Amino acid sequence: MCIRDSINAEYMGIMEEKKETQATKMDEINFGQSLEEIRRSPEVIHISVPHHRLSQLRQNWELIVKTVVEHMKLQIRMNTKKKAVEIRPSSQTESSSAMQKASDFLKAFMLGFELQDALALLRLDDLYLDSFEIKDVKRLEHDHLSRCIGRICGEKGKTKYAIENATKTRIIVAGSKISILGTFSNIKFAKDAICSLILGSPPGKVYSQLKSLSKRYREKA
Repeated sequence: MCIRDSINAEYMGIMEEKKETQATKMDEINFGQSLEEIRRSPEVIHISVPHHRLSQLRQNWELIVKTVVEHMKLQIRMNTKKKAVEIRPSSQTESSSAMQKASDFLKAFMLGFELQDALALLRLDDLYLDSFEIKDVKRLEHDHLSRCIGRICGEKGKTKYAIENATKTRIIVAGSKISILGTFSNIKFAKDAICSLILGSPPGKVYSQLKSLSKRYREKA
């Protein structure tokens, strides 16, 4: 019997919402428990699925399930009623950090990171995910906020890519929310550059700082 079967995490692909009685039966197949028992379980983690990520989740669902079940040895299901992915430990879960790692991986994917970038959170111990709102740095509204987002991204994403390449991070700008994936120190460098742009520093000055940072990385290499 393969790991996938022994964990009893046979997944139910993403489907359109159906009658609650039918959804209940399908949920029981995944966790081997009733919906009510699952809701009472303190070990279940729920990761909400934004509407704009449903399509990507459908396309990558099989690989996501395989990763969480076979590599992290957790149980996973899609709760179509709540539009959330739910994970919980299984009898074969080996690592105490498996739940947190899988949760971070799924959150990164829901925030908009490519699947391969999100998977790096499972493979590397020194990778982290950090998110913040533009308003946490400076309160901006309407056109001022739109211009600020434009400054962070740059024409055709040029500024964002420059920050990513110089700091060896991945960045997602979703409205006024900014998410950064990388090592602790690299996230700080990327965040400093983004905050400088939010506070009004000229892009040219930020580019100059990024070039200096890239030079230091090459010298270390």
